[in-house]
Order: sequence, then C-alpha cells, then structure tokens
Amino acid sequence: MKIPQLTMQATFAQLSIIVERGYMNMRQPQADMSLEQPQPQVEMKTTPPRLTIDQTEARADVDLKHIFRRIEEAAQDGYASWLSYLETTAIQGDELMRIEQGGDVLAMQAQANSERPPFDYNVGLIPRPFSVKIDFEPGRIDMNWQTSGARIHIEPRPVQIDYKPNVVHIDLARHNELRIDISV
Repeated sequence: MKIPQLTMQATFAQLSIIVERGYMNMRQPQADMSLEQPQPQVEMKTTPPRLTIDQTEARADVDLKHIFRRIEEAAQDGYASWLSYLETTAIQGDELMRIEQGGDVLAMQAQANSERPPFDYNVGLIPRPFSVKIDFEPGRIDMNWQTSGARIHIEPRPVQIDYKPNVVHIDLARHNELRIDISV
C-alpha cells in the first residue's frame, strides 16, 4: 500500500538593501522572560433532575388495582350495601306497622323487592383525563472556581544601535514562494 507524501518547499522573500555612505548596526539581545500559569481550582456540585410519574389512578380506571385497594373498596361497598339494606328494612318495617291505615303495602313491597334498580350508565373516558400525575423538579449545577492570574516576569535588554544616516535603497530581490508536491 502506497502512502501519499506531501512535500512542501518554501522560499522566503529576499530584500536588496543598498546603503550609500552610511551604515546602521543594530543588535537586540533576547529578553529574559518567564511565564507561570497556576491551574484554576474548580468545585462542582450537581443535583440531578427528578421526574415523578404517578399512574395509579389511570391504572385503577382500567381495573388494574393493587390488592389492598380492592379489599378497601370491597369493604366500603359492603358497608354501603349493609346501610342501604338497613334503611330499606326500617322503612318497610314502618310501613308494615301502619298496615291498618289501608293500602296494599305487601304488594307494593313485593314489587319493590322483586324489581332490579335502574341501570345507571354514562359516557366516560378510560382512563379519566388528568389521572396521570406528573411532577418535575429541575436539576441544578453549582460551580465555584478560583483562578490565579498568570505570573509573567520580563527582563528586557536594551537595543544596541550604531547608526550613520545616509541614503538607503531598498528593493525586493526575490519574491516569497511556496511549492507543494504530492507524490503517490
């Protein structure tokens, strides 16, 4: 497998400087520089978000109830049926006590006891709207950071210049050039 190779050849620009009757000599010693950057200190504390979905009532609407709830509802229905029976028995007992006042009390009670109660119906949605309870607590990020500034120390060195003014001619002797070759 041949790997392509990239060859770059650069030729820098070249200036032609002709100085007539004069000279300039300049020397710039490198400055001493030191740079120090301490790492910043970062503390992060996160509280995750919390989503709570309670679908207990929606499941109860489609008859998927927990056994404890079924037992409680059956107990309440039994108690309500017992109270209804007690009420009916007390009313019918009072009617039988007053049988001498006339009327066909036994026939009316027999008819009331033999008839089924009217069937109660209504149109409804299963599960009921808004029976699923949704609660959301957003998460938090607490950040605390401490930064230290960069410590820079520079000791410059003065420029040393020997200069005799005169006429200076500056021309561009050669242009800069970048040649790129790709070989496979």
